[in-house]
Amino acid sequence: MWWFQQGLCVLPVVLVSWTSATFIFAYIAAVVQKHVDPLLPYISDTGTVAPERCVFGLMLDVSSFLGIATIYVRYKQVQGLVDQEESRLHRLNQAGLVLGWISSFGMCVVANFQKTTLFFMHLVGAILTFGIGALYILVQTVLSYYMQPLIHGKNIFFVRLAVGVWTFISIISMFVSSVIMYSSLVGVDVEKKLHWIPGETGYTAHIISTLSEWNLAFSFVSFFLTYIQDFQVMSCAKSVM
Repeated sequence: MWWFQQGLCVLPVVLVSWTSATFIFAYIAAVVQKHVDPLLPYISDTGTVAPERCVFGLMLDVSSFLGIATIYVRYKQVQGLVDQEESRLHRLNQAGLVLGWISSFGMCVVANFQKTTLFFMHLVGAILTFGIGALYILVQTVLSYYMQPLIHGKNIFFVRLAVGVWTFISIISMFVSSVIMYSSLVGVDVEKKLHWIPGETGYTAHIISTLSEWNLAFSFVSFFLTYIQDFQVMSCAKSVM
């Protein structure tokens, strides 16, 4: 039996692979069409102009549903592994399910409301995806702390903690640089600005902000790779039934 046939570990692998392919495909298509600059555009900018925005939206919607499924399987797995007497862990597990599903819904909002068309809704979707998603990572990391070493090893906890720190640093970096960028470009319709000239006002803050966004996206997606080992447990499949 191949490793991806064990349990449901193929689910997070497909989620991460599909979502990464969405970002990369949209970037290549947008650069080839000259809709964005090759050097670190916002992910949202790569899915703003047709035809790439159509594929970007469709693929990200699929990622959202894959996320919902993965988060549910993780919820059922923890529910089956943790003793019923551990009410604190069950409450954390329930909170994780709600936060994870809200984050996945936010991905749908990001996919279907382009930044240049309805910026407010796009911003709401981004906050739900990454802001609530960061809280989901925090909850799962805390769960991992309480579940080791009896249910899984300490390495899983430390890996999730590292990815969580990576995520929160990226959020802070993106927020601060975005505030600096917008404050230096008063009167400019920044959300519709797809091309930047090196050296112009706000360019450095823009690059830091976009770099932080790419870091944030891949840190968030990478977190689900930590489920592979857990999902290989065959009892996981039974607990979902």
